[in-house]
Amino acid sequence: MMKKNVINNLILLFVILAGGIINAQSVKGNVSDNSGPLPQVNVSVKGTSISTTTDFDGNYTINKVDSNAVLIFSYIGYLTKEIPVKGNSIINAILTNDSLKLDEVVVVGYTSQKKASITGAVTTVDMDNLSKTRVADVAQALQGQVAGVFVAANTGAPGDGIKLRIRGEGTLGNNEVLYVIDGVPTRDISFLNQSDVKTMTVLKDAAAGAIYGSRAAGGVVLITTKSGLKGMTSFDAEYYTGLHFATNLPKMLNTDQYLTVKDQAWHNTAGNAASAESPYAFDRRTRTDLADTNWQDELFTTGISRNVQVSASGASENIQYLISGGYYGIDGIVVEDNDQYQRFNFRSNISADVSDRFKVGSNLQISYAKQDKLSSSGDVPGIIRHALIRPPVLGVYKDVNDPTYSTRNPYTDLPFYAGPNNGWSQNYEYTSNPIAIVHFTDDKRNTFQTFGNLYGELAFLADKSLKFKSNLGVDIKFGHNKNFAENFGDANINDSSNQYYGLGRNNRPNNLDENRGQDMTFTFSNTLNYVKTINDLHSINLLLGMENINSKESAIGGSRQNFDNTTDAFRYLDYGSTNNAYSSGSANNWSLLSYFASGTYGYANKYFATATMRADASSRFGPNNKWGYFPSVSGGWVVSKEDFMKDIDWMSNLKFRASWGQAGNQEIPNNAYETLVSSSGGVVNVVRYGNPDIKWETTTQTNFGLDFGVLNNKLSFTADYFTKKTDDILLTVGLPAVSVGVINRTYVNAGEVSNKGFEFGVNLQNNDHAFKYGINGNIATLTNRVNKLQEFVKNITDDYTHTKTEVGQPISSYYGYQFDGIYQNATEVSSHLFANANGSQPGDIKFKDLNNDGQINADDRTFIGNPIPKITYGLSFNSEFKNFDFSFLLQGVEGVDRYNDLKQILNYDSRPFNSMVSVLDSWHGEGTSNTTPRVTFNNNGGGNVSSVFVEDASYLRLKNIEIGYTFNKTILGINDLRLYASGQNLFTITDYTGLDPESTSLIDKGTYPQSKSFIFGVKVKL
Repeated sequence: MMKKNVINNLILLFVILAGGIINAQSVKGNVSDNSGPLPQVNVSVKGTSISTTTDFDGNYTINKVDSNAVLIFSYIGYLTKEIPVKGNSIINAILTNDSLKLDEVVVVGYTSQKKASITGAVTTVDMDNLSKTRVADVAQALQGQVAGVFVAANTGAPGDGIKLRIRGEGTLGNNEVLYVIDGVPTRDISFLNQSDVKTMTVLKDAAAGAIYGSRAAGGVVLITTKSGLKGMTSFDAEYYTGLHFATNLPKMLNTDQYLTVKDQAWHNTAGNAASAESPYAFDRRTRTDLADTNWQDELFTTGISRNVQVSASGASENIQYLISGGYYGIDGIVVEDNDQYQRFNFRSNISADVSDRFKVGSNLQISYAKQDKLSSSGDVPGIIRHALIRPPVLGVYKDVNDPTYSTRNPYTDLPFYAGPNNGWSQNYEYTSNPIAIVHFTDDKRNTFQTFGNLYGELAFLADKSLKFKSNLGVDIKFGHNKNFAENFGDANINDSSNQYYGLGRNNRPNNLDENRGQDMTFTFSNTLNYVKTINDLHSINLLLGMENINSKESAIGGSRQNFDNTTDAFRYLDYGSTNNAYSSGSANNWSLLSYFASGTYGYANKYFATATMRADASSRFGPNNKWGYFPSVSGGWVVSKEDFMKDIDWMSNLKFRASWGQAGNQEIPNNAYETLVSSSGGVVNVVRYGNPDIKWETTTQTNFGLDFGVLNNKLSFTADYFTKKTDDILLTVGLPAVSVGVINRTYVNAGEVSNKGFEFGVNLQNNDHAFKYGINGNIATLTNRVNKLQEFVKNITDDYTHTKTEVGQPISSYYGYQFDGIYQNATEVSSHLFANANGSQPGDIKFKDLNNDGQINADDRTFIGNPIPKITYGLSFNSEFKNFDFSFLLQGVEGVDRYNDLKQILNYDSRPFNSMVSVLDSWHGEGTSNTTPRVTFNNNGGGNVSSVFVEDASYLRLKNIEIGYTFNKTILGINDLRLYASGQNLFTITDYTGLDPESTSLIDKGTYPQSKSFIFGVKVKL
């Protein structure tokens, strides 16, 4: 009997398999749109891994298709289409252009909405265009893409950060944007792999961002990462390499020009006889060891970058997965390899439908980044700065016969140094050798980071319209910084009894500074989301939630000096001297408890209203103001849906939006509300008085917007006007020393800053013909003003950056004397400075006497520049023709100033540094110049902070241009193979004379410039 059952089961299995074979068939057909065939359309069998793509003529053939299967046709820029097979062997598909995209689902705060129902200022970024920027930091890819979003690289050095501002500088403190990746908030996304990003949405106004409450004043960028797609299993790989070159470098004096200019300066210096021979003329006549060094050529080289990305993704009926790994590395444009940056990424995104109502998943990224750090913004030791100011008469290397030469340190140092007893030539100043600085720099920064989330989602009600989601996010970062400062250079101490006698003047004595730290943030959020459409008229999207964030960081560090052995094996703290040893350790933490609610109601897809409220309690504020409340309301009217608009066929969309909302800023030191004390010898002293009444900074925004589209939204236009005011800005106030002694400053809520402006965006997408193209342009204006400061804080002055923050002016405006030409003769000097000439001579800079008292002093200073751009804009173009694609991005800013301190030290300093060739046109007699003063070793006015050095840093830059070719599958037998070549920063139009107008430093002391790059790559999809 048992044997009979086995036989029957085998027969049944055979029948089932045979039936499957009989039902399996080949299906072929053609895919097109209303203008003709579409190549490279993905055709897949729903619920399986079977797929293919169409050829040049839009034809396809797909095998092993069950007669009851469903085919999925998908193509970028078109609506995805599903067609049941129903036993047919020929299935043709006509795809509809997806230019309208009003039904597109957009990720917003803690949930998602249809684009048509959004009433705030929200912009979704085109990820296809973004992926072609090929930058290390995902934030930089937003440059030029979104109206009202300013993005700039702090410097061009590998691994240096990015500055991103949404609608201006809203506070005098921390203006950083809040990024939310898969529901987990962070302030930094430099660890993120660009290839893993699926969507990026920018929440610009408070109505959109208020749901994030106390951390949203600077704007919010929402990011989701990729996952596997049902019906599509794929393996993707990309590799590119880039060549990077220094560009926009100033032209410097060569040795002959330098000696001529310095000879002229010597003769223009008080106390030097006109008939005497200057030391520069003497050296030209007698010396044979003068070099002719172009220090920029010696410092800069060709940088090389490499990028490798691989990913595997797919899905069964119940499980979706994506696994990816990547490496990005760049050796920068400075010689040797001490300006490298490398990053390794691994990501695992997995979600599973446990049942038809319960879904779980995780998105986890592990990254490791290491940076070899060089001084990149003119900061000490100033590698870029010294490459420009070091005289060309000095060579890079010493003569091997020089008694101070060594194989370990062959570099020239002090100008023509002859030993401690004879000193050095002061005629060439005491600059440092930038090549030696690079060689001896050993400053390594390492970061290991785990970032991601684990979530579960449960659907309730019969139609699954109510969903509960619980999300646990982690952001764990471990850092290790190690900087060994090796002693080098010429010894310049004559006293043999000095403990540092015989040591080089740089890093004297050698020292090691090492520190390690960890930063752990856990985010736990729970939301209840109800989404329902009733009778096709009423749409409801309700959200309730709570969130708890806990963050703790700790650090430990130490330093030692006088290492006897400086080889790599001994660069550890144990091998340094215990004299002057230093150690430190610290820890702090903060937490945030939040409750929030949001509701959107829509009627007939024409009228929409949204309201949100968030309440935050932060450990950073005292008991008097622990809680902050952040409401918002917004509304939208889709006029094009009205009956009276039905006859206007050419108009696809006309929508008016209005919003009001508040967001907060809690980015101040932990426990700033508390009084700090110290104890010494049993005596307790106050270090800082607390303020239990300090509270959030509150940013209030009002926004009016318009969305307009024609020709099925092939051409669309958006416009917004906003006002943004930040109240209760946190300032520090010093108390009178006569009453309390010298103590730290106390935090108070006092300041007010406003921003306002217009934003415009236009998009044209035409996929109706063989030549498909898209154009996206945006432009935004911004006016920034300080409206109020604290009663006892009349202004905030920063002497280092030459800026002053004062009521009625933009934040950190430049402050100094106003240039008024060059004194041409003695009569002009005496008539202008009738009260006090103060040694001014013909050829010196003339400053405006603003109070007309006949002298130039501090009372004549005024505001001379604005470092905040008044206009930002971008223009991108992308196109396809058959298998070729071409794209470019132009980006720029207008109405922004930068203090060019490098210009001052090169062309106006009274020390014998090198200069730019423009100094050859300096004043040398009446009428010769009214812009550049005489060269001299006396003060010619160039030592004063003035508008001479405040330059227009507006620019237009070709950020990216790319051409690619995608091979047909029928040729190579793989789904997709694309070769491409791109160029970055190929040209820049600017009047700025510094190295890089994009630099974000308030004062440019010599910035590591952004490089011109040529990139070649290949992308494969299997």
